[in-house]
Amino acid sequence: MSSYHLDHLQYLETEAIHVMREVAGEFERPALLFSGGKDSICLLRLAEKAFRPCDLPLPFLNIETGHEFPELIAFRDRRAQELGAKLIVRTVEEAIKQGQAHVSPGEISRNRLQTPVLLGAIEEFRFDCCIGGARRDEEKARAKERFFSFRDAFGQWDPKNQRPEIWNLYNARVNPGEHMRAFPLSNWTEMDVWEYIKREQLEVPTIYFSHKRQCVRRGGQWLAVSDILPPKANEPVKEMVVRVRTIGDIISTGMVESPADSVDDIIAEIAAARVTERGSRADDKSSEAAMEDRKKAGYF
Repeated sequence: MSSYHLDHLQYLETEAIHVMREVAGEFERPALLFSGGKDSICLLRLAEKAFRPCDLPLPFLNIETGHEFPELIAFRDRRAQELGAKLIVRTVEEAIKQGQAHVSPGEISRNRLQTPVLLGAIEEFRFDCCIGGARRDEEKARAKERFFSFRDAFGQWDPKNQRPEIWNLYNARVNPGEHMRAFPLSNWTEMDVWEYIKREQLEVPTIYFSHKRQCVRRGGQWLAVSDILPPKANEPVKEMVVRVRTIGDIISTGMVESPADSVDDIIAEIAAARVTERGSRADDKSSEAAMEDRKKAGYF
């Protein structure tokens, strides 16, 4: 009598596909948050496996800060077109002009301003569930999140009042105005993501691989020089061979010195790394509670 055993990646894949199909079965107007980053790239492949040969039963939603790496935006647009998916983009810039988002004096990063834009898009399209690529291993606040994360009528999250998830059964009930966030990759690690990218032969933006880029040293990390982040007067600029481990906006994404120019090289590099994936994100370093406070207010 033969038996079939799932390996580690196969188990994670089936678990994530189950969550996606639960979203499709329980909600009327779901959306998939797609930035073009490595985690959301895995979500796209999982969505294909969950729903093909039918059309994907949900649009893609992305909130632009206006400070993104151009490589990421180009990749996002091309992949959405290749998959025949509807891509909805809402921008912080437009929200500022319309008075929906307000810049605080001296505020440079626009990450905080993504929250009202996201909540505005959810209300505009009446989305009752948004699928995101967050993983519990990324940082402390995300580790508290369940597969199905309830958000109240104000889009807020209460980490002390979450619904139990016993035997992979999910309570998906929401009242009008409320919504759910679903995280199929919750149990994945950074290594799992790259192993899956390798196994599925998934394309990722070139910025994840080593390349030459002009950088400046600020706040204990290397930041990419650009029109959005020009060097200050007398600030030394260094051309380096770098890549990113996690992509935020240009203002906050630290570049990592690395010769890794293939997925195999990246996997080997992660195995030897002693710094967490989001250790290169300036927006996560302000305080240990920074991410949790943003998530309570409605952040991704």
